[in-house]
Amino acid sequence: MSIPFFIMFVVSIVVNSVIIYTIKTGGSLHSPMYILICTLAVVDLTLPFVFIPKMLFNFLFDWNEITLLACLVQMFFFHFLGCFESTILLIMALDRYIAICNPLRYNDYINMVTFHKLSVAAFIRGGLLISLIVILAGSLSFCLSNVIEHCYCEHMALVGVACGNTTKNNIMGLIVVFCIPGLDLVFIFFSYFKIFTAVFKAAAGRSRQKAIHTCSTHLIVIVVSYTFALCSYLAYRFRHSVTPDVHVLMSVMYGIFPSCFHPIVYGVRTKEIRDQILKTMKGSKTKVISITIPSITQE
Repeated sequence: MSIPFFIMFVVSIVVNSVIIYTIKTGGSLHSPMYILICTLAVVDLTLPFVFIPKMLFNFLFDWNEITLLACLVQMFFFHFLGCFESTILLIMALDRYIAICNPLRYNDYINMVTFHKLSVAAFIRGGLLISLIVILAGSLSFCLSNVIEHCYCEHMALVGVACGNTTKNNIMGLIVVFCIPGLDLVFIFFSYFKIFTAVFKAAAGRSRQKAIHTCSTHLIVIVVSYTFALCSYLAYRFRHSVTPDVHVLMSVMYGIFPSCFHPIVYGVRTKEIRDQILKTMKGSKTKVISITIPSITQE
């Protein structure tokens, strides 16, 4: 069971690193859309490190113990990064909405100042709400069992083994789901509804095809991310109808699969990124096979 997850972990590291390096070194890839893709790749590169190494050690060496403090720290970063990824997907949708529906004001709305403000707002929103559920989880008592039927410290998995009243934890968990991924998804759907309405009203042409292609790439990423998140969430709400093994598998796939999938989609479907990767590979190949022949002086 550890081999597939290890392979996905390595793939996630490699493909996200390639995307980050490509955008960072590509002079033509410093526009807002590519900066957002790079930011998403950074999150996708970081998220698996929160739980995959510990999970692999559990599989290989049966190191199943973790302190409550370490469990809460892992819980915070896992959920915080997941929420921050949701915010990035929302900002991507807003970026495409303004670029297509209000292009003349694009530079006024989409710039580094706006990105900094949105990033601070995302950190505050996610940090506060995730801190609240972690603090509430840390205040619980575990008198009956301290064994979590999970591969990492997920909020509801920890709350599920607590004794006493956990109503506050359940309510706070629902509030976080509604206020972060729930609201983000509503605005994302609204943005793309307006985008496709504007696109299909426009005359057919190359610009229309490019807009549809770019937006469909973002939509593929969004659908995959939220589908895995929804499956993982529903598995907890209907845990009596889902076997523990399936439940754990869905939760782990929610954490690792999008991290592998996102950079591959953007690398394959985004022409500018694909061309830059091929250009870098050709440049590296040329350097490898180049041989400098010293000049020969005849006497």
